[in-house]
Amino acid sequence: MLELIKAGGWLMLPIILCSVLAMAIVIERLWSLRREKVAPRNLLPKVWKWFKEGNLNNERLRELRKNSPLGELLAAGLANARHGREIMKESIDETASKIIHDLERYLTALGTIAAIAPLLGLLGTVIGMIDVFTVIMLEGSGNAAILAGGISKALITTATGLSVAIPSLIFHRYLVRRVDDLVVAMEQDATRLVEVVQGERKVEFTEGDKA
Repeated sequence: MLELIKAGGWLMLPIILCSVLAMAIVIERLWSLRREKVAPRNLLPKVWKWFKEGNLNNERLRELRKNSPLGELLAAGLANARHGREIMKESIDETASKIIHDLERYLTALGTIAAIAPLLGLLGTVIGMIDVFTVIMLEGSGNAAILAGGISKALITTATGLSVAIPSLIFHRYLVRRVDDLVVAMEQDATRLVEVVQGERKVEFTEGDKA
C-alpha cells in the first residue's frame, strides 16, 4: 500500500484525505439518521395521550424537544396549538426547516468528495503522462519497460480516485434518500397531530400505531 502511495505521487495525499473524510461522514450519518433516533414510531401516540389527559405541561414539552427531531417538531406545534391551526402549522414548518438542515449535515461535503475524487485521480494521471512524455523526449522511446512502468504509475491515481468516488456516491444517494424518508414520516405525524388537535380529524392513536 505504501509503495502505491509513493508511486502515485503527491496527489495521492488529498485523495486519501478525501477517503478518510468520506468514511467519517458515512459512519456519523448512518448513526445519526437511525429511525428510532430521528422519528420514533410510538412517539405520536404517547404525545397524543399526554395531550388528551391534560398532562402536556412545559416540562413535558422540554422533554419532547430533547427526545428527537420528531419530538422537537411536535413540541413546536403543541406550544402554539391554542393560537389556531395556521399558527400551529407555521410553527411546525419553521422548525421543520431547521430539522431538515440538521439531517442533511455533511451530505453536501460527501457529494463534493464523490465529485472531486475522480478529478484528482485524473489530474494525477495527466501529470504522470506529462512526465512519461518528458522521458520520451529526453531519452527516446526505445525502452518499453520504462514507458510501461511510467504509464502504470500514472494510472494509479485515477484508480484510487475512482475507488474513493464510487462508494462515496453510493452512500451519498442512500443517505439523501434516507433523509427524504424520515422527513416524509415526520411530516405525516405532524400533520395528523395538527388535524386531531384542531378537531379536523377524529383519530385515536394507540401505542401500536406505526404511522
